[in-house]
Amino acid sequence: MGFVATFFIALGLSADAFAVAVSNGFSSRRPRIGEALRFGVAFGLFQALMPLVGWLAGSGMAGLFENTDHWVAFGLLAFIGGKMMYEGIWGEATNGEAKAVTFWVLLILSVATSIDALAVGISLSLLSTPIFVPAVLIGITTLCVSTAGFLLGKRLGRFFGRRVEVAGGIILVAIGAKILIDHLIRGVAGRV
Repeated sequence: MGFVATFFIALGLSADAFAVAVSNGFSSRRPRIGEALRFGVAFGLFQALMPLVGWLAGSGMAGLFENTDHWVAFGLLAFIGGKMMYEGIWGEATNGEAKAVTFWVLLILSVATSIDALAVGISLSLLSTPIFVPAVLIGITTLCVSTAGFLLGKRLGRFFGRRVEVAGGIILVAIGAKILIDHLIRGVAGRV
């Protein structure tokens, strides 16, 4: 697989991480580059690791992941998104400052946005494509894209205040629903 094709795969895989980073940048109380890099590194790391795991799992476990990955991603994103919406509407006022994202929430978001990369790794294994360069490129691309997304979200959050936490939650639930619907449609189309 060539560099250009791999780069476009990396961009496609980083789209969910970008959207989640933007929604978290909306409600972040830390405008520093360090917080943006924390998201970028977490998302990039998982986006790089998941293709490796998928590649190692190979074709033997491909069916197992295909049947559950979309449900896992939807459940995780819907849970975190629902929590953000709840806190944005009924949570305590924080004098214009949102709460920092905890390690566990960042871990859940990183896993949820990288599940598709697991399927890419399985696909590359089935094609007997070496995985190291694609995994590194996917990780670096996601790191850059999600760091930029967080900083963009932070700028937008300054203008919209606390409502952005609700908007961020809606975005997370919508991304989870999109992942679920895309996989269900592919499943129906595959049976026809």
